[in-house]
Amino acid sequence: MRHPVRPALAGLLLGAALVLTGCGGSDSSGGDTAGAGKADVNSAAQDAAGSAGAKESGGRGTDKAPTLTVNHIIRTASLTVQVKDVPKALDEARTTAENAGGYVGDETTSRDSQGHERTRVVLRVPTDRYDEVLSDLQGAGKLLDRTAKAQDVTDQVVDVESRIKSQRASVARVRELMERANKLSDVVTLEGELSTRESDLEALLAQQASLKDRTGLATITLSLTQTPVKKAAAKDDSPGFVDALSGGWHVFVTMLRWIALALGAALPFAALAALLAALWWKLVRRRRTPAQPGSET
Repeated sequence: MRHPVRPALAGLLLGAALVLTGCGGSDSSGGDTAGAGKADVNSAAQDAAGSAGAKESGGRGTDKAPTLTVNHIIRTASLTVQVKDVPKALDEARTTAENAGGYVGDETTSRDSQGHERTRVVLRVPTDRYDEVLSDLQGAGKLLDRTAKAQDVTDQVVDVESRIKSQRASVARVRELMERANKLSDVVTLEGELSTRESDLEALLAQQASLKDRTGLATITLSLTQTPVKKAAAKDDSPGFVDALSGGWHVFVTMLRWIALALGAALPFAALAALLAALWWKLVRRRRTPAQPGSET
């Protein structure tokens, strides 16, 4: 005979087991879901970080290397060369400048007291051929003097370009205001302002053109001469015995010349004075001579 309490106890134990199993499954499922959510968040964060890193690395990869500022330099030189034939050397200098892509500027030719010809010419040559042309010119004869200068005007060029850009934008704004103006007084005022700003812009453009010409073409002043340039003597120039003797003879000859000139100038007056003296003496003698006896009848 079975005990009636055992089936009831077995049922309670089975129900409790089912409840505990369901709660465990529910907790496990919830834990898996939370873990999956966390994994998704972490994955998204990693993807975002990776995407940002890729964008950053990609951006850095596509950036171009910074361009270096080109220096703007004004080059000038002055040469004095002694040559045997000035016209021939001048023609060769012209040919050298023209072959380098330059041209001949001012030219002055003169002759000294001894008939020696001297020529001064200004040559403009591209800066990239400056050293080559300078070497050819100083090799045309005996180099007596050379001066070369280089002036960096890069900051000035950049400043002028920036001011031109700003001035153009200013002119454009004034023109837009003129198109919108309805009153005559406003139009007159804007026209005056526009004229002033356009004048300033033209001045900046002229300055830019001057800088471009001076930096694009070097200036070489070439002086050609047949005789060396006179310089201060390094030796002692004090006179010696021969110099003193030569100077004394020169003074003696000069004195005799002046004496002769003085005598020649005084000779007519001396002759006249002598004639007057002779007449006066004759008259005096006549007065002093007594009359002879028997001269009266």
